[in-house]
Amino acid sequence: MRSAEIYYDTTLAGKLVETDDGEYTFTYEEAYVKKHPTQFIVFSLPVRIESYVSNRLFPFFEGLIPEGWLLDIASKNWKINPNDRMGLLLACCQNCIGAVSVKSIEKDE
Repeated sequence: MRSAEIYYDTTLAGKLVETDDGEYTFTYEEAYVKKHPTQFIVFSLPVRIESYVSNRLFPFFEGLIPEGWLLDIASKNWKINPNDRMGLLLACCQNCIGAVSVKSIEKDE
């Protein structure tokens, strides 16, 4: 299982999780829902308490991953398979252009 904190500007908005079965969930933080009930990170994921679940990485997060020659550089430098979309998201999207950023949550050993 891999997971990431999703920030909107400097505010923790939610958590994205990839399960060992390859399923993805995105859940807004309760504090974010209470404080910013209309400030969604993308139209397709309006603010709510319930988790969003998908068998593919949500298109918005997929769109944050570099493409073309930048994808080639990222996958070679970090030795990440270009098909490992969650791995690329965690490696490449900590300082995205725009308001949303992704911070990997390290597993406790």
